[in-house]
Amino acid sequence: MVTALQLSGLLALAEQESADTLRRIDLQEVQVTATRATAQTPVAFVNVDKETIRKQNAGLDIPFLLTMTPSVLTTTDAGSGIGYTTIRVRGTDATRINVTANGIPMNDAESHSIFWVNTPDFASSLKDLQIQRGAGTSTNGAGAFGGSINMQTQSSVGVPYAELSGSYGSFRTQKETLKAGTGLLNGRWGMDVRLSHIKSDGYRDRASAKLKSYFAQAGYYGDKTTVKLITFAGREETYHAWDGIPKEMLKTDRTYNPNGEIKVGSEVVGFYDDQLDVYNQTHYQLLFNHAFNPVWNLNVAFHYTDGSGYYQEYKNQRTLKEYGLEPFYVGGSDAPVKKSDLIRRKNVDSDFGGMVFSLNGQTGKWQFSLGGGMNKYVNDHDGNVLWVKNYIGDLLPDHTYYENTGKKTDANIYGRVNYEFLRGVHLYADLQYRYIHYTIKGINDTWDWNAGRMQPLNLDEDFSFFNPKAGIFWQICDKSHVYASFAVAQKEPTRNNYTDGFFTELPKAERLHDYELGYSFRSRWFMAGVNLYYMDYKDQLVLTGQLNEIGEAVSANVKDSYRSGAEVSVGVKFTDWLRWDVNATWSRNRIKYYTEYLSDVDAEWNDMYNSDGTISQTAIYLGSTPISFSPDFMLNSLIAFNYKGLDASLQSQYVSKQYLNNSGDDACTLDAYFVSNLNVGYTFRLPSLKSVTVGVTVYNLFDEVYESNGYASRTAVYPSADGTKPAGVRPEIVPYAAYYPNAGVNALAYVTFRF
Repeated sequence: MVTALQLSGLLALAEQESADTLRRIDLQEVQVTATRATAQTPVAFVNVDKETIRKQNAGLDIPFLLTMTPSVLTTTDAGSGIGYTTIRVRGTDATRINVTANGIPMNDAESHSIFWVNTPDFASSLKDLQIQRGAGTSTNGAGAFGGSINMQTQSSVGVPYAELSGSYGSFRTQKETLKAGTGLLNGRWGMDVRLSHIKSDGYRDRASAKLKSYFAQAGYYGDKTTVKLITFAGREETYHAWDGIPKEMLKTDRTYNPNGEIKVGSEVVGFYDDQLDVYNQTHYQLLFNHAFNPVWNLNVAFHYTDGSGYYQEYKNQRTLKEYGLEPFYVGGSDAPVKKSDLIRRKNVDSDFGGMVFSLNGQTGKWQFSLGGGMNKYVNDHDGNVLWVKNYIGDLLPDHTYYENTGKKTDANIYGRVNYEFLRGVHLYADLQYRYIHYTIKGINDTWDWNAGRMQPLNLDEDFSFFNPKAGIFWQICDKSHVYASFAVAQKEPTRNNYTDGFFTELPKAERLHDYELGYSFRSRWFMAGVNLYYMDYKDQLVLTGQLNEIGEAVSANVKDSYRSGAEVSVGVKFTDWLRWDVNATWSRNRIKYYTEYLSDVDAEWNDMYNSDGTISQTAIYLGSTPISFSPDFMLNSLIAFNYKGLDASLQSQYVSKQYLNNSGDDACTLDAYFVSNLNVGYTFRLPSLKSVTVGVTVYNLFDEVYESNGYASRTAVYPSADGTKPAGVRPEIVPYAAYYPNAGVNALAYVTFRF
């Protein structure tokens, strides 16, 4: 029964596993146990095993493999699930979700996000993953403010193997994967390798993706010691689909992609072919695991990630001064050309390395871990102007108009203990200290109109966080348990919070108090659970509409906000070959005292109101408002059928209305949607083959017309009054919203040969 629910990925409560004992320890797994929740850990989590991943892995990114887990939402810029995709847990975005691979941080140290497009088809090299909701357990890297995803790469198997798989379908999507392994040589040594290629045109116009990746590992597997060297890398080349389209266009041209537009005046005359995002990322991991005795084991991991790339774009009628370029004269004209079309490229070159460790013990009624890590990150940012239309002057090749470097040191140490003080009753404590030193030095990519120069950056910030967690777990009987926990999590601002913030006022760190209460019942044929949570935020950083001194949107600290909800799951196993799992989340997500800032616009000139060029905004106190991208209700359903090699499943997800900003304006919302995916596969044997699997997945089976992501803003429009805001006049509040449309019914057919 436990395995079946893990295949569905639908438990709202912590799945129960047998407690690890070093009498039967798998040394390849020690690396992740220190940061994972296990049998008696009082947190909400779901394990997704290798078989579940394999059945869904026809080509879509990892977020779409987690769609059926509680409180999870996924989005896709291209509309088809390949390319730039994101995941939200309980409404929190990727910058607040901690992601690790073998216990090693995967989030970008500056943006705090993980860009799944940089590690294409990584799912094909996973043994399993665990997704925790809430603050979860102490881990390495960025703080978990809504959830964490802990991935474990594949283990070496005892016998040689090879596997060839491919898929093809809508939007000319294709995926080819080759895997092979030596098995254990002399009972001690093993090697595994994977090569992957994914290509798709995307649902939206020109939203193409060309992805390549590899995974390789070599290891020594002793009786008490394991040493593994792992490397994996990805190269992505995607055409920009970063901008949404207005609601009226959804009815007339849903697939339109405004990125790369080339304009003459207001008319679009073509699209720039090289409006591309290109990035290469290579990971190296050296894992060492040693069991001293049946009580103690140690794991140490050293890691290094090399990343470099750029994005290139055509910009229409940009002010030359913003790029360090002088106005020029054309055809003897007395009027200088101050604005022109240009092509710019923004580059990054990053290095991230460090080590993580954990010392783990288990004896009698005690389980304990002491762990932590230290990581160093350096990222060079610069921008070049590659071409200017009709430019006359000294445009040096790859004219550089900004350069800056971000450096970050991140260190943490934690201690965790689980003690069974009464039969079936466990007390849990988890204490973490985290230190961050972050600097940004150089010139930003924005022009300061007030100072007449590019914005200088000179940030030097230190943070010290103490994050305690505590809970109690009670195994009432063999079939049911209950738990309660409290956790504190703290998080430093992201790079953009600084570079797009106020020049003279730095953002504050965020703080979360997370309260969880759960109950689960499990029998041979029926499972049910409920998890209640209240996540109380202090100084959460949100977009308020406020602009900084040069007109950049600011994420400001709001004093009080919260997320509360109930996550319920039910699973019924009707027969050995048919089961039905359902989970639902009811939630309320609010900013308590919210003030929105609306840019003032002159009705006649349709521009920032002040005639002297300064920015004018109207502040409106709205009180309690819903937090953006946080639906009040979500429902997942999975009907799974498996009989004599035939495997079929129907996945359905309902998501209620979501707000695109924090104003609570119904004109700035995503409509509710209900989407179903049908997968049918059949596995059989052929001579000289272990097995062959053929199948097809039909996405959006009932052709739902929907959008899963977007953005919105509001402006205050005043009547023209000679450059001064009219006294006593109430402005007209005008909303604007843009959307990312998702594909209608589409399909991928797949085949896998195992040797």
